[in-house]
Amino acid sequence: MSQSENPGRSEHQDPHSGYSEQDVQREVTDLEGKSATAARIFDLRRIIGGLFVLYGVIVTITGITDSQAAIDKAQGVNINLWTGIGMLALGVFFLVWLKLRPAAPPVPEAEEPEAE
Repeated sequence: MSQSENPGRSEHQDPHSGYSEQDVQREVTDLEGKSATAARIFDLRRIIGGLFVLYGVIVTITGITDSQAAIDKAQGVNINLWTGIGMLALGVFFLVWLKLRPAAPPVPEAEEPEAE
């Protein structure tokens, strides 16, 4: 079938799918963008840092409100307070690391020329 017989089809359109090469390329670009966004959202540093900060706040508050009996049980060391502060520091470290060195976007693979 020539171009004059089927005026609705462009030269770069796959005869089997009905999508032009530009449509496919645009869809691939959109999917790559969504993939990069998902990689940033689900970066383990964000999850680990957030959880350590959350639990660190809880344990630090527990340490601040501990009774003298709980401190005496730990041989005079306010273990909840010190553990909470350590967890907060570790969580902040992960979040700062994420901010300073964000996940690099995936590098698209080079297209190999087709053998003719």
